Order: sequence, then C-alpha cells, then structure tokens
Amino acid sequence: MDEKDGAWYVISIAAIKADVHEQTLRHYERLGLISPARKGNSPHSPRLYSDRDIERVTHIRRLMRDLGVNLAGVEAILHMKDRMEHMQQELQQELQRMQDQHLLETRRLKDIIERLQHP
Repeated sequence: MDEKDGAWYVISIAAIKADVHEQTLRHYERLGLISPARKGNSPHSPRLYSDRDIERVTHIRRLMRDLGVNLAGVEAILHMKDRMEHMQQELQQELQRMQDQHLLETRRLKDIIERLQHP
C-alpha cells in the first residue's frame, strides 16, 4: 500500500464512494481494471481500495455512461492511459537525472575555470 494513493477503504465504503455496487468492484478486479490491495497475504484477505482506485472506477463509469464505451474499450483506454503515465514517470526521472548531471558538470567546469584563473 502506497501513501501517494491516499486513504484506504474496505469494499463497502469504496463502493459508496465510487457510487457502484460492491459486485461491480469485484467484477472490475476480475477484469484487471482495478487492483485493490489486500489487508493480509491471503487471497481471501479483505480488499482495500485507495482513493486512486475509486477515481479509476469513477473514470470507468464515466467512459461507459457518457461516451458509451464498452468494457473492452475501457480496458484498452485504461491500458493506454497507464502506459502513458508510466512513460511520463520515466521521462521525468530521465529529465531529473540529466538535470543532476548538468549541475555536476557545471560545478566541475566552474572549479576548473577557478583553478585556471587563480593558480
């Protein structure tokens, strides 16, 4: 369970927050559209849904209701969305690495210039 996912809820509360039936949450899990955490290590441990899971369910419902997308379409859309988010994270990490490298190289060059100016 990750803190960045917000609070965690048992299935009854998550269903209320997402405005769906508990069976809908279970169905989405079976389809792989959401992946709730488990309270323990057993597959029979209670499911725990994050705010992020609830947002995802709300997004699924909106795609189906407002745009008429079926579950297969939702799966494709969410897969692309997840992939794009993953690529964005990788890009941010690479950008940070390059910025860090640039900073180190700038410091190194400034040190060389300083030594050359004041031998």
